[in-house]
Amino acid sequence: MTTTDSRRRRRAPSRIERAAGKAAALQKPRVILALLLLLALTSVMLLDGYLRAEVGGDQRVRTGADSGEVPDDVLAGGPILTFRGGRAATVSVPDKTIALTFDDGPDPTWTPQVLEILEKYDVPATFFVVGSMVSRHPDVVRDMVEQGNEVGIHTFTHIDLSYQSDARVDREMQQTQLALAGAAGITTTLFRAPYSSKTDAIDDYSWPVYRRLGEEGYTSVFVDTDSDDWKRPGVSKIIQWATPEDGAGASVLFHDAGGERSQTIKALPTYIEKMKAAGYTFTTVSGAMQEDEAGAAGAGAGNAGGPAGGPATGPGGAVDRLQAAHREATGLTLYEGKALVAAVALAEWTVPALSVGLMAVGVAVIGRFGMMLVLARRHHRIRNRRRFSWGPPVTGPVSVIVPAYNEKECIANTLDSLARSTHPIEIIVVDDGSTDGTKEIAESLGIPGVRVIRQENAGKPAALNNGVRNARHDIVVMMDGDTVFEPDTVRQLVQPFADPKVGAVAGNAKVGNRDTVIGAWQHIEYVMGFNLDRRMYDLLRCMPTIPGAIGAFRRDAVLEVGGMSEDTLAEDTDITIAMHRAGWNVVYQEHARAWTEAPGSLKQLWSQRYRWSYGTMQALWKHRRSLTDKGPSGRFGRVGMPLVVLFQIVTPVFAPLIDVFTAYSMIFIDFRAALLAWLAVLGVQLVCAAYAFRLDREKYRYLLMMPLQQLAYRQMMYLVLIHSSITALTGGRLRWQKLKRTGEVGTPAGVR
Repeated sequence: MTTTDSRRRRRAPSRIERAAGKAAALQKPRVILALLLLLALTSVMLLDGYLRAEVGGDQRVRTGADSGEVPDDVLAGGPILTFRGGRAATVSVPDKTIALTFDDGPDPTWTPQVLEILEKYDVPATFFVVGSMVSRHPDVVRDMVEQGNEVGIHTFTHIDLSYQSDARVDREMQQTQLALAGAAGITTTLFRAPYSSKTDAIDDYSWPVYRRLGEEGYTSVFVDTDSDDWKRPGVSKIIQWATPEDGAGASVLFHDAGGERSQTIKALPTYIEKMKAAGYTFTTVSGAMQEDEAGAAGAGAGNAGGPAGGPATGPGGAVDRLQAAHREATGLTLYEGKALVAAVALAEWTVPALSVGLMAVGVAVIGRFGMMLVLARRHHRIRNRRRFSWGPPVTGPVSVIVPAYNEKECIANTLDSLARSTHPIEIIVVDDGSTDGTKEIAESLGIPGVRVIRQENAGKPAALNNGVRNARHDIVVMMDGDTVFEPDTVRQLVQPFADPKVGAVAGNAKVGNRDTVIGAWQHIEYVMGFNLDRRMYDLLRCMPTIPGAIGAFRRDAVLEVGGMSEDTLAEDTDITIAMHRAGWNVVYQEHARAWTEAPGSLKQLWSQRYRWSYGTMQALWKHRRSLTDKGPSGRFGRVGMPLVVLFQIVTPVFAPLIDVFTAYSMIFIDFRAALLAWLAVLGVQLVCAAYAFRLDREKYRYLLMMPLQQLAYRQMMYLVLIHSSITALTGGRLRWQKLKRTGEVGTPAGVR
């Protein structure tokens, strides 16, 4: 080993290497944050689905089961079932007394109207509430309790508990208690099972549930008289069916939610007036129990046990007999309840907002596909007409600048391809402090017209600017050190400069290493996502990026805008926008093809796309004043920038949620409809891709990879964009990143 080699091996890390190391250290936390954000949104969706019984919903209702294990005195007893001392006992509502009860609420439309009627007639009632509705409408429950009404549990998701495991039963009860704690600061000992009616309907499957809950301190409440208002039979029928017979006391059932309840609202005032005229008094379930026990203070459901906490108190600290089943929520129960209500409020706002956002994004994406197809077709027809010409043929020599940093695997293929150019060129290789012998390889090839310029490691923009300063010709072609040109590429690329308004030209970059899965994915992206886009942007005169792999510029125009800037990671996007703002036209030349080596692993692909996305954000921010520029220089700001922001930043961020929503809908809502919608969007994408492949004369077999490519890319680009956004917000910086190359992209003829 020579002394020079020894020094080279021990050299200090360059600025690029130090920056890359710093970025790698910061990358993991940012990826974790992105995944946590996606997980949080998924959790919000699942919570919203659970509240709406889309997740974990069970529509089964048991009917016609035997009741041989249910005690006869329970089957023939009153509507209130207790288990004091572990023994089942029923309580009847005293004569001329009505325990008015409402099921299935709270509902933001109907429950407030019911409360208004009850307050007007000074009538208390007991509301058996569904926990999911309580968590969604806590203010209604708060008003309910403050008005002096009583509440009981009607499960969290309105399911038949006789089908459920003990764990699910506990969860239904506990979650409803937490919802009540968060909404009104109370818990309750009252319970009414969904789909229950009179005690004689208790069967051998539901009896163990009532017994178990009774042993935990709950009082189960049934019905004596059912208005059947949910059937909407008419006001007179509701009143008739809700009226007890012969002055008997009754637990009477109405519904304040679960459907359209206008008939209930109309019937309720008349019913109250009728029953009061008949000598009836109204009370809550707790009030009925206390009256039945001859006014024994503190007895009944209020002492039956249940959730921990002291009894709710009325004015002056006296126990409110009408709300004796209530317990004040304290400690952890109270805080967990408030957290639940807050989480539900977040879900109630987030999911609809996301739905609207995704719908808007979906419409925009479909609109973009349509616009791409129309404009790409027009672009192809215009540029491929026999009579189309940019002007007099451009035949003068041009300078080709090849920035290179550790490109020993590729530099020979790159220079060999340029040596076969049909257009006169000078080749300037700017070696940016390579340590792998790139400079020596370039010099050893002996290709005429090649100049190798050595500089200290300073980054790609500096290398390109060095090349521009040393260029001898008015037109400079810029390419990457891992890219291969076809013999006719340079000639095709420079023809648009016959138009004096053209300042820069974007070529047609192709993926050379497309035989791997990752390579095939990028091949689809290049043909559809880049080249089809460039046709559209060309006609709209707002091309956002000239690819680093193949682009041509007027040398004077580059110097006019200050050269290749080091302000951003995407120097190609930066210079392109600067050219627009300087008043130059930037066009796309589809026939100028370059074959580039795409990243060969997900890690390398991530690194490249991170640089692209972050650099694009930097460039857009740098040129934000283009939004207010006047005349041609402001066209990019008015047209191009909104399109880039929408389709390169906003849409990819929302993209994973499209898959999450689709999976959610397939599992919990309507599998067939969700699958058809997803396939329809994929079909539109396939049509666009197929047309792009047709325009570029590519083989369609790669499109078989597109469904998987769409799924994988969406997730990766989401993470990349979140990573980029966090880097931008925290002020992080990263310079020219070197991807590992294999040199497998040789002559264009060898690429399939």
